[in-house]
Amino acid sequence: MQVARHVVCAVSGGVDSAVAALLLRRRGYQVTGVFMKNWDSLDEHGVCTADRDCEDAYRVCRILDIPFRQVSYAKEYWNDVFSDFLNEYEKGRTPNPDIVCNKHIKFRCFFNYAVDNLGADAVATGHYARTSLEDEEVFQQKHIKRPEGLFRNRFEVRNAVKLLQAADSFKDQTFFLSQVPQEALRRTLFPLGELTKDFVKKIAAENRLHHVLQKKESMGICFIGKRNFENFILEYLQPRPGRFISIEDNKVLGTHKGWFLYTLGQRANIGGLREPWYVVDKDGAKGDVLVAPRTDHPALYRDLLRTGRVHWIAEEPPAALVRDKMMECHFRFRHQMALVRRVLQRGRVPGQRENPTSGAVRLHTAEGPENVQRGQG
Repeated sequence: MQVARHVVCAVSGGVDSAVAALLLRRRGYQVTGVFMKNWDSLDEHGVCTADRDCEDAYRVCRILDIPFRQVSYAKEYWNDVFSDFLNEYEKGRTPNPDIVCNKHIKFRCFFNYAVDNLGADAVATGHYARTSLEDEEVFQQKHIKRPEGLFRNRFEVRNAVKLLQAADSFKDQTFFLSQVPQEALRRTLFPLGELTKDFVKKIAAENRLHHVLQKKESMGICFIGKRNFENFILEYLQPRPGRFISIEDNKVLGTHKGWFLYTLGQRANIGGLREPWYVVDKDGAKGDVLVAPRTDHPALYRDLLRTGRVHWIAEEPPAALVRDKMMECHFRFRHQMALVRRVLQRGRVPGQRENPTSGAVRLHTAEGPENVQRGQG
């Protein structure tokens, strides 16, 4: 008799991970639920809901009759995710901590714990996503750690696993999984990949999971939650008061607590003004935030974007890009943003040798004069 495959499922105390664990159990797998606590509630003032989420995750595991484990990656989260988050904001950029969290915490720390400590044959999460592997193919994958140091960039991945969009295009979360390492992706199951959110809720209601079904959707920073963003950031970064300046006539429209708090394209809430203004540029030296009226203002658009280091899910860039130094692709810079056709062109970071696996790329419009609008958040 074949021993049941052991799948370790991340359980967050929400409905998606609960139903993911349930579906794995129905498939006949030996399932273990693991709750990750990655933000120290002692750092906050009674706002963190991690303890309640842990209780909810524990109740899910009891209902499903599966083992429950709790792990803490608070130190790793601070060093690899939150410190990077603050550093990026200080430089005037807007990072996405959920992408970085998935890369370092869920698909490195949790993945390694599941495989090395719990003997998992595969891991699973409640993300709405799919891969190019069927379940049995996932179980056949061998865990080969990438070499460190000199030969790391020459490590070859044959038959790379693809990350595919979920069947529910509205809930699709591949944007947040875009930097998951190949070695973890090839041993991960996404039980919700073929389902809609409404159907997931129906499954929860029919299986005594009402306590998670009634919870509000998680919308805040990964593991930290939803907060007043400006107040939260200013607990960790020094305020740098500055001015809002109209790009049209250089008129001072108001003041702010820090230029780093604003994202290009974001609506700037300027006290005393009825009409909306949007961030066009930021002057870190002077502390000024340049703004323009209307979402269709020309200053809010660009026809060329340049990236830094590129993460290729398959470890290597597409053959067409290597061969032709450009390729057509579909592009989004924000979750749930509609995919748009663009041209990706290999470039070179000034002062560095060209490296197709890690160098910069340029993204420009596929149809010519049409522009790429800066993100509004």
